[in-house]
Amino acid sequence: MSLFESTLKQIRRASDLMNLDQEVLDVLSVPQRKIEVNIPVRMDDGTLKIFQGFRVQHNNYMGPYKGGIRFHQQVDLQEVLALSAWMTIKCSVVGIPLGGSKGGIIVDPKTLSEAELERMTRKYVELIYDFIGPDKDVPAPDVNTNAKIMSWIVDEYSKINGSDAPGVVTGKPLDKGGSKGRDTATAQGGIYILHEYLKENGLNPSDTSVIVQGFGNAGGIAAMIMKKDGFNVIGASDSKGGIVCNHNIDTDALMNCKIENGTVQNCGLYVSDIHGGDGSKCEALSNEDLLESECDILVLAAMENQITKENAGRIKAKLIIELANGPIHPDADDILAQNGIIVMPDILANAGGVTVSYFEMLQNADGEYWSNEKVQEELKTIMTTAWSEVKINADKYNCTLREAAFITAIARLDHKIRQSGEF
Repeated sequence: MSLFESTLKQIRRASDLMNLDQEVLDVLSVPQRKIEVNIPVRMDDGTLKIFQGFRVQHNNYMGPYKGGIRFHQQVDLQEVLALSAWMTIKCSVVGIPLGGSKGGIIVDPKTLSEAELERMTRKYVELIYDFIGPDKDVPAPDVNTNAKIMSWIVDEYSKINGSDAPGVVTGKPLDKGGSKGRDTATAQGGIYILHEYLKENGLNPSDTSVIVQGFGNAGGIAAMIMKKDGFNVIGASDSKGGIVCNHNIDTDALMNCKIENGTVQNCGLYVSDIHGGDGSKCEALSNEDLLESECDILVLAAMENQITKENAGRIKAKLIIELANGPIHPDADDILAQNGIIVMPDILANAGGVTVSYFEMLQNADGEYWSNEKVQEELKTIMTTAWSEVKINADKYNCTLREAAFITAIARLDHKIRQSGEF
């Protein structure tokens, strides 16, 4: 089953629960546009290399298409199709007026020089120029893309456009029209709803152990915020492996160790690196073993399909937060639910990123920029409101939080599609 087929399975499952009209389901089951481009790039050694790129625009009934661009050697059309559909659902579940899209280029950016990376990015913009824009489709950073790459996109688009267009992307540097709070938004949005869950269930962060899979942009930030909020972060991993400790990790020291050594795997084996207390110890683990370690909360912030039907029965966490897109395969959802493990689904838990991207679009449009305090206040309101709506639907339909999140989003889309009068 491809990633897009898995996404359709999730949409159909929610649609069955809410008795969605078949015509609306048909509209949501296909993208409105698929763009495939071949990107010729002159390499530093004078040779020519052609990279394959995609942009999929799934649905714009809620508003302009919105979605990141990822540079990764495993990007393919099926993945981008799925991610674009998730963006449609994600924007709708938090009630922001944006649709869903996604882009990607098949490339390992670590093999390119910065000059080659810039030439590839600019050529990609040239090839998809007609399909993007502040009122059409607004890209953003994703896997292996960042604020610098977004600034290249703005510059190239503006050159072709003949006028400055900072609103063509979000996730820009602050001095180029970016929003405060964007760099922490994905993690912070999920943590806002986590605090709501703890309050509703009479739990305290200080009594809660956390393991983070994917100690990078989202996961590393989440770990540091959670440590500051009083949670006990006891484990973390990245693509090379991880560690689990019998104590509360100093997440700032762990991040410094990762930056210095390129991985967290051996950090903390010398306990003074990240703790320094008597009797403290850490154990190096594979990513697979880390997922199955004892903890209260497991944060999934790496790649897709980390928990499958093969390992779902061995997961010991009580609560899982999906900060990555699609880290749990649909076949694993039932097993986790049967074992009483609660999952805060990606389309809700990691929607903080696109929410603050929407704030950036508003700020670019009116030229007035918000304080970090205002960004956090608005983000918390949107995330906690969405959490309440999802909880209501979970109770109403006696279903999982993932199914309830899809129902919440699809109900809004159903209303917008019918409002359009197109059928």
